[in-house]
Amino acid sequence: MSTHAADRSTRTDDRRHDHTVGTVETKPAFKTTELVVWAVTVLAVLIAAAVTENLDGHDAWKYVTWLSVGYMISRGLAKAGSYQRDNDPRS
Repeated sequence: MSTHAADRSTRTDDRRHDHTVGTVETKPAFKTTELVVWAVTVLAVLIAAAVTENLDGHDAWKYVTWLSVGYMISRGLAKAGSYQRDNDPRS
């Protein structure tokens, strides 16, 4: 009788663990609108630098760098709470 109770509690723990590890909370980066907004904004900054005299190349690339850092931070925050199952048998 005691082994049956132990088996049941182990199975319950395994199911709970699989549910937590198996969830994925965020989409891949290429499926998000963040990537599209970043790319369009970078193109707009570079086109504005090429067309206007008020924005030189150095400032334009500085703004592109800031946009890229902001994009990386937003993706990092989006992925911070996500869980994905590791299918690698070595780990």
